[in-house]
Amino acid sequence: MPTELKMPALSPTMEEGTLAKWLVKEGDEVKSGDILAEIETDKATMEFEAVDEGTIAKILVAEGTDGVKVGAPIAILAGEGEDVSATAPKADTAPVEAPKAAAPAPKADAIPKSAPVQAPVETPAAPAQPAAAPRAEGDRVKASPLARRLAQAQNVDLNSLQGTGPGGRIVRADIDAAVGKAPAAAPAGAPAAAAPGISTHLVVPGPMEQAIPHEAIKLSNIRKTIARRLTESKQQVPHIYLTVDIQLDPLLKLRGELNAGLESRGVKLSVNDLLIKALAQALIEVPECNVSFAGDQLFKYSRADISVAVSIPAGLITPIIVGADTKSVSAISTEMKDLAGRAKEGKLQPQEYQGGTASLSNMGMYGIKQFEAVINPPQGMIMAIGAGEKRSYVINDNLQIASVMSATGSFDHRAIDGADGAKLMQAFKRLVENPLGMLA
Repeated sequence: MPTELKMPALSPTMEEGTLAKWLVKEGDEVKSGDILAEIETDKATMEFEAVDEGTIAKILVAEGTDGVKVGAPIAILAGEGEDVSATAPKADTAPVEAPKAAAPAPKADAIPKSAPVQAPVETPAAPAQPAAAPRAEGDRVKASPLARRLAQAQNVDLNSLQGTGPGGRIVRADIDAAVGKAPAAAPAGAPAAAAPGISTHLVVPGPMEQAIPHEAIKLSNIRKTIARRLTESKQQVPHIYLTVDIQLDPLLKLRGELNAGLESRGVKLSVNDLLIKALAQALIEVPECNVSFAGDQLFKYSRADISVAVSIPAGLITPIIVGADTKSVSAISTEMKDLAGRAKEGKLQPQEYQGGTASLSNMGMYGIKQFEAVINPPQGMIMAIGAGEKRSYVINDNLQIASVMSATGSFDHRAIDGADGAKLMQAFKRLVENPLGMLA
């Protein structure tokens, strides 16, 4: 019997994905372990492997289709001896592609009350306007996950709102409108009142509503996730920032000596490798900062797993050095190079970038002197590393020229007190300025 290949859940938080690329075509024979497609999740682009053998009878979802729900059929796999041609037509009825096609215009009396009216302005759509009528008791409230979270945070009753999203779904704009942040999204017919002579494709919202030539770039799932999580972090997590200046000369000297000794093994340490080790050990020394806030609980970790920010073409990802406090700097260096390389190729597994007890973000290579990083929830802190540069610095009560960098810790003030954050910054500074202690 033909088998439906379904959109897999490639990460714990994945609800839908984009079928970025098919690596097979209809009629191809595949076996277990073959790579069938590349799927863009909310975290990365990952490969989808076949678990059975057979022939690709029908591809149900075209390349580039986004918003494919987890569990939705994406292809039909025919087993040995099954009639591929007889199987193919059945797949045409699959509901996966239905949302992509334009639906036929419904009759006026068939338009759901919760849906915005799509009729032209001249069509008498008045009977459909009572879409704002209260829901019948027991009706399920249709709302996006983000809208539900925002409604809970703002104490907004979803039952009192009329959704302006597809099929009457409540979306973020409806929540913003309810709390007075933004006007509600207008029905489809409303744009007819737009200012004459201005192309709606070129209008950039602003005081002048000035038409500026531009290119509209569709957001990837990764970029959407980055935008959502960082917005939630700044809105919901009270950040406190603590900055210290750190002399780098001892660390740079030790790095040179270690690299000379490791050259025969093909290992070359970066400054970042040593900073990962220093942060991990500092978190073990100050366990009050190796925590995460979880509502009415506080999770305190006995191991330091450091998430390291890596820039990739699609945005940003944070591969994790697990147990960095107990690993040698050479092991950290080798592992980090492997993780960063596979991150840029989109080949990390979910367990390699999800989790971590704290993060480190280094922008020193770009010449950035100092910055404040946004915490990656549910983690309790992130260390932002600036560029090392020659500065006037007091050493043994004498003003000298030294290599100095600024490091800024961002702490979740719900979980970490300022004094404990200061202790972590002191421990990090001491370990970097006396790096031999990291090798003990």
